[in-house]
Amino acid sequence: MPAVAQALAESGVMVDIIHPVDRMVDLSEVRVEHDLYVLRHTSSFSLSLAGALHELGAIIVNPYPVSVALRDKIIASRILQAAGVPTPATYVASHPDQLLPLLDSGPLVIKPYQGAGGHHVRIVRTRTELAEVDCGREPVFAQRYHPNDGHDRKIYAIGGRLFGIKKVFPRRTEEEKQGEPFTLTPELREIAMRCGRAFGIDLYGVDIIESDGTPYVVDLCSIPGFKGVPDALRLLAQYFYTAAERAARGEPLRQRTALAVVGGRSDV
Repeated sequence: MPAVAQALAESGVMVDIIHPVDRMVDLSEVRVEHDLYVLRHTSSFSLSLAGALHELGAIIVNPYPVSVALRDKIIASRILQAAGVPTPATYVASHPDQLLPLLDSGPLVIKPYQGAGGHHVRIVRTRTELAEVDCGREPVFAQRYHPNDGHDRKIYAIGGRLFGIKKVFPRRTEEEKQGEPFTLTPELREIAMRCGRAFGIDLYGVDIIESDGTPYVVDLCSIPGFKGVPDALRLLAQYFYTAAERAARGEPLRQRTALAVVGGRSDV
């Protein structure tokens, strides 16, 4: 995103970066000062500030209500299920021990329900491993574990274009983070498009695993890093530039689009 912001600035866009954690914010002075905002990070601080801007009429990519839903795996999973997107069987509990009967049918993947980036994800196979799970007062989010071929299939959407990148997990080297492009099958293309339609957005990333030939969507990210996408810098700069132009003209962006970067900020 820093490179995208630089490219936009070089093309004549006035770009401002907002890092809320860097300073105290006087809420009475928060107002819409930009044609378009980009919600790059969804920390609690950034998301709350974006929510305040949303209520004041700011146009945001991705829209604040969508970003809130995508940050919460409980909400996002149910929306995807309702849209017919194939996901692993998904469960929520108040305490880990409530999941114990599910282990009779096989391992579970436990994830922070508001986590991102694959952090603190663990596979639980036994009663002992389940007893070690500590989510504090937060809900316990679990999905049925499906073994894959060692690679995640990342599908990135920029506007109407989709890009498939195969990556190992966990990723340690820069080469592994860039991944390997692959050709999307019609089935994977339809799944990725259905994810976007479910939330009314066209800028996002989908994480898919394939197990025994069956694809499962295991995560959906509002604005991922787009690592490995060919010409991603140009495509993203073009996407935001076009959206900012429409916002400056007062034209509807549709619910699915929306520039300043909160956790990043921009102007036209």
